[in-house]
Amino acid sequence: MSTAHERHHKRVTLRDEFWERYQSLVRNTVIPYQWEALNDHIPDADPSFAVRNFRIAAGLEQGEFGGMVFQDSDAAKWLEAVGYSLANHPDPKLEHMADEFIELIANAQHPNGYLNTYYTIKEPGNQWTNLYECHELYCAGHMIEAAVAYYQATGKRRLLEVACKLADHIDTVFGREEGQIRGYDGHQEIELALVKLYRVTNEERYLKLAQFFIDERGTDPNFFIEECRRREGYSHWAKKNLPIPTIDQLAYNQAHKPVREQDVATGHAVRAMYMYAAMADIANLTGEQALIDACHRLWDSATKKMMYITGGVGSTHQGEAFTFDYDLPNDTVYAETCASIGLIFFAHRMLTLEAKSEYADVLERALYNNVIGSMSQDGKRYFYVNPLEVWPNASAANPDRKHVKPTRQKWFGCACCPPNVARLLSSLNQYIYTVDEASDTIYTHLFIGSEGAFDLDAGRVELHQISRLPWHGDVRFELSTVPNREFTLAFRVPAWSNGQAVMKVNGELVKYDTVDGYAILCRRWTEGDVVEWKLWMEAQWISAHPEVRANGGKAALVRGPLVYCFEETDNGSALSTLSIDPTAQLRSRTDHEFSGLVVIETDGYADDRHSWQDHTLYRPLAELNAPGKKTLKAIPYYLWGNREPGEMAVWVRVRAT
Repeated sequence: MSTAHERHHKRVTLRDEFWERYQSLVRNTVIPYQWEALNDHIPDADPSFAVRNFRIAAGLEQGEFGGMVFQDSDAAKWLEAVGYSLANHPDPKLEHMADEFIELIANAQHPNGYLNTYYTIKEPGNQWTNLYECHELYCAGHMIEAAVAYYQATGKRRLLEVACKLADHIDTVFGREEGQIRGYDGHQEIELALVKLYRVTNEERYLKLAQFFIDERGTDPNFFIEECRRREGYSHWAKKNLPIPTIDQLAYNQAHKPVREQDVATGHAVRAMYMYAAMADIANLTGEQALIDACHRLWDSATKKMMYITGGVGSTHQGEAFTFDYDLPNDTVYAETCASIGLIFFAHRMLTLEAKSEYADVLERALYNNVIGSMSQDGKRYFYVNPLEVWPNASAANPDRKHVKPTRQKWFGCACCPPNVARLLSSLNQYIYTVDEASDTIYTHLFIGSEGAFDLDAGRVELHQISRLPWHGDVRFELSTVPNREFTLAFRVPAWSNGQAVMKVNGELVKYDTVDGYAILCRRWTEGDVVEWKLWMEAQWISAHPEVRANGGKAALVRGPLVYCFEETDNGSALSTLSIDPTAQLRSRTDHEFSGLVVIETDGYADDRHSWQDHTLYRPLAELNAPGKKTLKAIPYYLWGNREPGEMAVWVRVRAT
C-alpha cells in the first residue's frame, strides 16, 4: 500500500459527538492547562521547569537546569498538540502564544544547530557523550515532530527551520564516516521524526539518517557497551560508576541484537513501540522484506501474547517493561499511557503496510480504553499507569503497588504522558482512513464521524461518515463527490462484531466480499449514494488465554470497542468477592449519571462476608455460606476513577452453574 505522501491525498475533519468532545476538551482545557503546568503555575503539582529551562538556555534568565534530562520533550509534545489543534480549529491567541514560545526555542538553539537545554545549561561540552541514558536524540525527535505538525497547520517555517538545522547537525555528527558517531539513542523517537521530516521536505538525507539509526541498533560491536566503557561506567542517574551493561541487559533498549533479528517484544515498552513504528515506517517507504517480516513477528509477539484487553502493554513497573508471554497481572500492571500511544503509532503504520483489520482492532481498543481512560473527564488529571484492578489500601501501603494510583494526578515530574495524550487526540483525524492508490481504495479503519476528501487516481472523492459509536453500531456514509470511474470503499469488520455486519446501499441490502477483515465494495458510484453499515453490538463476556494466570476462572465484559469495569461506588467494597453467572442476561441501558452513556447490569453473586469474625483469618470451606445474589453494574473502563475513590476491577470470577 503506497502512502508515503498520503497527507497530500486526503483531508479529514472530525464531525463526531463522542470524539469532538475530546478534541474540544484538549483545545479548550488540556492545552491551556498543560501550558500552565509547563510554566510551573499549577498549585500543589510537581514543577515542570520546561519553559524556564528554555529561557535560561536562551540567556533570558539566570538559574540551574530543572527537571529530568529529557524535560525538553514535554514542551515539544505540547507544541505538536498545538499544531494539530490549530489545523482543525484556528485560534489566533493560541497561535500567538505558540509563536512566542517557538521564538524562545530558536534563541536557545546553538549556531551549529544543536538544541538541548540540559547540555546547554548543565553540561556544556559533554554533548553526545551519554546517548545510552540522556535522551538527546529523543528530545530532538519530539522537537522535529512538533515542527512538522506546526508547519503543516500554519504554513509558518520558523520552527521547521529550527528542526531542519537540528537534523542537519545530527546528520553531520552521526554516520559511518571517519569522525562520526556510529551510534543511536537510548530511547527511540528520532527515527519516527526523521521520517516525518523527510515526508514534508523530500530531503533524502533525513530518510537515510532514520535508516542509519535503525540499521545500527544492536550491531556488533555494541555501541552502548563501547560508550559506557569510554565513560568508565559512569551513570547519569546513579551519579557513580556502574558495571558495564551486558548484551542481555541491553534488551531494555532493544539494542541486544539487530532489529531484523528481533522476534520478541522486550524491554521498555515505550521505547519498543516507538522503534517498531519507525521500522514499519521505513519498511513502507523502502519495501524491504526483512524489515517487514520483523515488524510482523514483533507485532504478533506484542499484541497476541503480551497485550492487556484494554490495549495496554508493559506489565511490570521494573523498567516499565515487557516481561514474558502471557504474564499480564492486573494489580501490579504498568501499561503506561505512552506505551499504548506508541502501540497506536505501530498499528497505524502497519495499516499503511497492509490493510488488515487486526491492526485497526488493536488501535481502536487502545484508543477507546487505555488512552482516553488515562485522562480525567475534566482534562486536568492523568494516570501514568493504567491498572485493571485497584485496591486503594494496597496502593497506599504495599511498596510493590505504589505505582498503581487509585486517583489521577495533577501532573508528574516525569510528565511524558499528558502531552502525548493531547497530541494524539488532536491528530485523531489522521487515523480514520488510509488510501491505497494502486487499487483506488479508501479504507475506513475507525468508525468516527468525519468528513473526508480523497484524491485517487480515479478522481476526487468526498464523503461524510455519520457514526453512532461507541454506543450503537450504526454507521452511515454519504458520498457527495465521486469520479466518473470505479473505485472501492472498504469497511472494517471489527473483531467485536463477531463477523455480523449488514450493508445497505441506497436502502438495498448488498452482498460484499471480505478481504483481510474488510468488507470490499467496488463499483461506479454516484453522487448522493448512501452506504449504511450496521454492526452487531451486544455486551459479551470475554475469557483470557489459559496461560494468563491472573485471569484464570475470570471473565471481562466488552461491548463494541469498549471494555467495561466494576467500581466500588456501584458494587460495594471487596470486589474480589464478586462472581458472575455467565448465562445471566446482560442488560445494556443508558445511565443519566453519565450523561446518557451506556452501562451494563447483570445478575451475579457476592461471597458471604458477614459471618466471618474479624479475628478469623481462615475457615473450613465446608462452613462457608452460599454466595448471595447481587445485581452487578459495569461502566466503561475509560470512565473509572471519575467519582469517589475506591476499588476497581476489569476481570471478575465466573461462578460455575
